[in-house]
Amino acid sequence: MNKVILTGNLADDPKTSMTAGGVLKCTFRLATQRKYINPQTGQREADFHNIVAWRQLADNCAKYLAKGRKCSVEGTIQYRSYDAQDGSKRYVTEIVAESVEFLTPRYQNAGQDGQPVGGYAQQDGFVPVDDPELPF
Repeated sequence: MNKVILTGNLADDPKTSMTAGGVLKCTFRLATQRKYINPQTGQREADFHNIVAWRQLADNCAKYLAKGRKCSVEGTIQYRSYDAQDGSKRYVTEIVAESVEFLTPRYQNAGQDGQPVGGYAQQDGFVPVDDPELPF
């Protein structure tokens, strides 16, 4: 079985491209922290995973993800190789995303453009409700 689940933060903004056949592709790097602290530095180290999403999932990732945002990716590990322009063989390990869950609220990093920080805008149809009678 080839299955991987990762949760982390985007190391950079997603990049989109179109294949020769017209299929949308979105790539991004996901940083995940290791469980243990490095005794020499006193810091937690991170691993950076190359993620590839295709078609509609690629479109959603391009729209809703940005550097620093937290997400969870479920997919498969894929290994491939290619010949570089200098004639050397290059090897690539990447995660082919089957599903991506966006964990950072849509407007968390907003505020300068008037959108609420850490919540939903009223234009999305959501209005904050503070009612002690609600059971949740």
